[in-house]
Amino acid sequence: MRIGVFVCHCGTNIAATVDSEGIAARAGELKGVVHTEDIIYTCSEPGQHAIQQAIREKNLDRVVVAACSPHMHEVTFRRTVEGAGLNPYLFEMANIREHCSWIHPDKPEGSEKAYDLIKMAVAKVRDLEPLYANEVEVNKDVLVIGGGVAGIQTALDLAEAGLKVTVVEKETTIGGTMAQLDKTFPTIDCSACILTPRMVDCSQHENIEIMAYSEIDRVQGYVGNFTVDIRKKASMVDWDKCIGCELCQQKCPAKAPDAFNEGIATTKAIYIPFPQAVPKKAAIQVDYCRWFQEGKCRVCERVCPADAIDYEQQDEFVQKEFGAIVVATGQDVFPWEDYYHEYGSGRIPDVISGLQYERMLNASGPTHGHVLRPSTMGQKDVEPEEPKTVVFIQCIGSRDESVGRPYCSNVCCMYTAKQAILTKDHVGMETEVYVFYIDIRAFGKGYEEFVKRAQTEFAVKYVRGRVSKLYEERGKVKVRGMDTLLGKQVEIDADLVVLASGITAADGASELAQRLNISYDQYGFFKESHPKLRPLETNTAGIFLAGACQAPKDIPTTVAQASGTAAKVLGLLAKDKLKTSPMIARVDQNRCVSCWKCIEVCPFSAPEKEELRDGSYKSHIIETVCQGCGICVATCPVNCIDLKGFGTQSVLDQIEEVLLT
Repeated sequence: MRIGVFVCHCGTNIAATVDSEGIAARAGELKGVVHTEDIIYTCSEPGQHAIQQAIREKNLDRVVVAACSPHMHEVTFRRTVEGAGLNPYLFEMANIREHCSWIHPDKPEGSEKAYDLIKMAVAKVRDLEPLYANEVEVNKDVLVIGGGVAGIQTALDLAEAGLKVTVVEKETTIGGTMAQLDKTFPTIDCSACILTPRMVDCSQHENIEIMAYSEIDRVQGYVGNFTVDIRKKASMVDWDKCIGCELCQQKCPAKAPDAFNEGIATTKAIYIPFPQAVPKKAAIQVDYCRWFQEGKCRVCERVCPADAIDYEQQDEFVQKEFGAIVVATGQDVFPWEDYYHEYGSGRIPDVISGLQYERMLNASGPTHGHVLRPSTMGQKDVEPEEPKTVVFIQCIGSRDESVGRPYCSNVCCMYTAKQAILTKDHVGMETEVYVFYIDIRAFGKGYEEFVKRAQTEFAVKYVRGRVSKLYEERGKVKVRGMDTLLGKQVEIDADLVVLASGITAADGASELAQRLNISYDQYGFFKESHPKLRPLETNTAGIFLAGACQAPKDIPTTVAQASGTAAKVLGLLAKDKLKTSPMIARVDQNRCVSCWKCIEVCPFSAPEKEELRDGSYKSHIIETVCQGCGICVATCPVNCIDLKGFGTQSVLDQIEEVLLT
């Protein structure tokens, strides 16, 4: 056995607090090590060339690189050793950057720990065996989960490249949050004018199938060969017959909350969310339908000219196979009513969220674009009143650790500036408009100029400081806060207060992540594989991210990422066959006791019951399905399952090396 150990300086990133040269020399004393070398940058071209040269000249059959995280460069070094003729799985990496130099300011202490990690890596590499990847056929179809602007853009890019795409959207129409917006910043152009043609393109494209009002129920398989169970929720309307005439909605006597209009108005128990909906099909909200709740009515059935109403309809399950999955589930608005009790917790009618105000500004919204005080709407003998003073409050559910949202929601500063300008346009330039802010974060092209325009051309008054309390008094909303620039408390009598509600992860995102076996952060947003090197991919091969499901994003960034994700998918599916990782589980069937615990715990359904010649059944791992997570290894009560590349004896050898030598 001839092992080579290469220790990286990473400039001074490692060498500042780890004696790279010294521990490389010490590593030469370890069993099996015949060559050691310290290199300034092992990941650089000269560094990789030095490793390959040493493999050839010293006839090395095992390699250890002590450098940064294997999460970052393990694939790079595997390719390096393979290029020198060595099996890529006879390589091991010791992380002496994140585990040593970045956390140990004391150089002797950091160096000693780095040496221990190298000893463990050498002990492990002594037990490694050559592994060889399998090849599997690739399904060229793609699943896009979410029909917002990110999902639409991804689907169109993939479909234009010739791939078959299925878009699964949980609502009755695609469009997402962008469909609710009136105008977009910083150009103040119509949101629907941009989005609606893309929605229609998506519905009419020969390579795209839209499955609206559907959800992902189960995901099995692996990259290139995913099997997905999709639940088509019962809309109580036969969409093959429905012509979208809206007659049922017009005649329905039962009212229901209007989620699309954010509760500003009501809709009917049978509804189509908005006129440009795609697909434009009706659905019944059974919790508000008189037939389902009281056993009488059936008006929609009588007036439907297409005979599309089906009160007996049940959820339907469809199974489809895909080669790749794109998650584009978007975001939700922070539920400020549950947290900001000092702002009335939703009990003050003239305090609304930014998205509610967006629907009010929209010409197709409940007020047809007229800005009105909610307290004067829908009341008998009360004329709806336009506000004369409007106050916007920033960072509601953003940059606020007290409500568990320390992150910036990215878009609030800009959509507040947009809404402030639109207020002047809709109500009149004489309207008093105030914006309470912490900082202005205007980072995109033309964004800073847009905010300046609101302040100068439209005379929007920006007050730097937080609002401490909102309360009603004599028909006004008292806004009490602090102007930190003037150093004094201010109080404004407002007719309307708009809260710039931040962005949160979509409802049900964490449950979906568990079905997909992908990671999510403490706020519910999906995590990318690497923020710099793999920002569009997840840790599960074949599953990608697009849009605000990953983090708060504006529309231009979302669309750009969606196209980038489409390019990544195309790169993956350009191959007819994919190589699978050989670092998978294997069962010693002579020791298997057929308890089937491995089958119970495996998230990928890789273990199966295999019948042997004597008629007995033992556990067997389906190699193309196993993802090498190791859960079955840890669960097996008789230790008969081993993970290639992470053998049990190898782990024990590492522990023994660091504790006993």
